[in-house]
Amino acid sequence: MVIEMGSLNVYRDHYVDATLISNLFIDHYMKDANDAQIKVYLYLVRLMSANMRTSISDIADRFNHTEKDVIRSLKYWEKNGLLLLDYDSDKNLTGIHLRDLPLTSGISSGDTDKAGQHNTDYNDNHTNNNSNHTDNNSNHDTTANKGTAPGEPDRKGKTPEKPTYTLDQLKAFKAQEEAQQILFVAEQYIGKTLSPTEIRSIFYIYDGLGFSTDLIDYLIQYCVGRGKRDFRYIEKVAVTWAEAKVKTPKQAAAISGKYDKAVYTIMTALGKNASPVAKEVDYITKWTKTYGYTIDVILEACNRTVLAVDSHRFEYADGVLSNWFKANIHHLNDVKLADEKFKKSKAPAGVSKNAFNQFQQNNYDFEDLEKKLLSN
Repeated sequence: MVIEMGSLNVYRDHYVDATLISNLFIDHYMKDANDAQIKVYLYLVRLMSANMRTSISDIADRFNHTEKDVIRSLKYWEKNGLLLLDYDSDKNLTGIHLRDLPLTSGISSGDTDKAGQHNTDYNDNHTNNNSNHTDNNSNHDTTANKGTAPGEPDRKGKTPEKPTYTLDQLKAFKAQEEAQQILFVAEQYIGKTLSPTEIRSIFYIYDGLGFSTDLIDYLIQYCVGRGKRDFRYIEKVAVTWAEAKVKTPKQAAAISGKYDKAVYTIMTALGKNASPVAKEVDYITKWTKTYGYTIDVILEACNRTVLAVDSHRFEYADGVLSNWFKANIHHLNDVKLADEKFKKSKAPAGVSKNAFNQFQQNNYDFEDLEKKLLSN
């Protein structure tokens, strides 16, 4: 079934007062999705069950999200294999195809094969009927993306996107001796039986990014050693290594070892969980080497940043630390004195001011700094 996008009428000729949601969605997909993604998917299922129509703006208004949030949610579910998106020649979204769940659990092997065949047949038909839509499941090379060396960025300089693997592809992967070894080792490190979604992540790292068994072993060991067992985090680290053209555990150790504990402490303080990218490392180097700030001063700037903004945090923290450096503020005591001077400079009219409380704060106005950052 298809939902056509645009400004469309909604009819209630056959109104449905209940919507059926698969247990597979609740057990394996809902836990990894955010609030917007869950709302968008459930709403689409509700529309399909009632044979109703909608638009991006309608969904955005209904749940008080931006249209970009809705589109990101749709692409998230497409990447996870729950739907397919149609586009016209101008790359405008024209339709949404809700699919059977590609990962199943607790059903017989015969039903699994049947479900896998259904998805394969659907993908073949969809590819033939819609020349503008690219289906990642069709003709997938199980060793790597065609024309791209394993783990290398594609021709556009980006790491290969995570495909939507069919049941047959996952079944073939799990049947391989190497895959069985990888999955066994992963379960030992993680400390539990892997879910279908987690197996899919390992398949992507092995197949899409071209990681060897040794490198995957080191990857999971490295992440678990840092207290991270979430496969979304593990995937992000894998992508970072792939973009850095890491091929062996030794190269991965060199990449990971070049950042000391302070770097990761700063990353965490700013709400970043992945390994730092080059620009973030440049900022941290500037704060620690050029400005000579100790970790306690940097963390104070990070704490103020997190309270002030939700995005552009490195830029905002850099603005705070740069202003402190220009104002000859180098230690936490200096920061406290500057805060006191700033408060006194804002004292009500009639309160006497001396040279001490005349401290200039033009470069220390957080609200003004935030406005400037957000306007860029």
